[in-house]
Amino acid sequence: MTTVTWKGGMAFESMPESGKSFIMDASPDAGGQGLGPSPLEALVSSVAACAAMDVISILRKKKQEVTAYRIEIDGVRGPEGVYPRPYTSLHVRHFVSGTNLDPVAVARSVQLSDTKYCSVVSTLRLGPEITMDWAIDTV
Repeated sequence: MTTVTWKGGMAFESMPESGKSFIMDASPDAGGQGLGPSPLEALVSSVAACAAMDVISILRKKKQEVTAYRIEIDGVRGPEGVYPRPYTSLHVRHFVSGTNLDPVAVARSVQLSDTKYCSVVSTLRLGPEITMDWAIDTV
């Protein structure tokens, strides 16, 4: 289970099952202090990190010598002022540098992450049912 706790203002601390906490916050123009990424930024970053971990792992197994790697994501969101403004599309670009990289191996690694291994991407594509309930804690 992941627990998210209000830290004041618009800042929230996420404590996932790993025990490695992180802060999410709104930007100052949205009432926060910018102490961490926004929840939407964390979501998009999770797409990139999940894919990147897969690709690096697969390229290592293929004995590819990667010296640098980054992912850039562009997204399209709903119009300003119309809420909740979800992303309607995301485009993920992988930039890989290394010694004697095999383009076929790189392409296959990205494809495998995209279609088989990345749980974050698979979850978003599935569009899981989300339910909510509430309680008032007594002190």
